[in-house]
Amino acid sequence: MAMVFPTISGKNLHKKTTIIPDDFSTKNIIIIVAFQKWHQENVNKCISSLENAGLNTTHEILEVPVIRSSSWLKQMRLDGLMRAAFRDPNIRQRTVTVYIDKQHFRNSLNIPDEESIHWFLVDYVNKNILLRGENKINTEDIEAIKSASKI
Repeated sequence: MAMVFPTISGKNLHKKTTIIPDDFSTKNIIIIVAFQKWHQENVNKCISSLENAGLNTTHEILEVPVIRSSSWLKQMRLDGLMRAAFRDPNIRQRTVTVYIDKQHFRNSLNIPDEESIHWFLVDYVNKNILLRGENKINTEDIEAIKSASKI
């Protein structure tokens, strides 16, 4: 039986509440999950690889910083810092920050630790995880994503 991506709620950098994966119902979703600030470079490389392969036209691409639950003031401060750092409207649209119990989230996806980014190809219809990977997305991963998506 296929693993279903868990439902999580966050806000993108335009302050719009977004339910992942439920709010995405027209294209398969590539969700890149990061746990540490220093993961951003790898996230950027993944997104660049996906865009260079044209997958941004056939898939929804989401960047999901996963941050432990904290006070409303801390969340506002961090959200403001991220909005200041990312001015591009496309980046702001696709970046959805979630404040949750990180351990529970990691357990639900069998992610052993927070030392690397993880990416998931999620079917938009049934929310099943079609493919997953860790760290940067390479050429073989791109081909596997296309194949799993039947492109």
